[in-house]
Amino acid sequence: MRRTGPRLQRGRPDARWGECGVTDEELRKRLEVLRIEHRDLDAAIDALVAAGSIDQLQIARLKKRKLKLKDQIALVEDYLIPDIIA
Repeated sequence: MRRTGPRLQRGRPDARWGECGVTDEELRKRLEVLRIEHRDLDAAIDALVAAGSIDQLQIARLKKRKLKLKDQIALVEDYLIPDIIA
């Protein structure tokens, strides 16, 4: 089974990765994996479009997965680089 890391619940800004025992180093590794997967999906979508694929459902599913990855990337980045309110 693939470990995907903790999931933050929507509307719960107090939920933190650190509370789950995940280190910053693990989050950086996870972030890199997410970015690679995001790039791979982007390349796959471009290849399907360039090949003139008529399977719009498959393209839509890949785009949806890519957006989910982008959201996950943003969550990890927000935790690693928190906003500092002055």
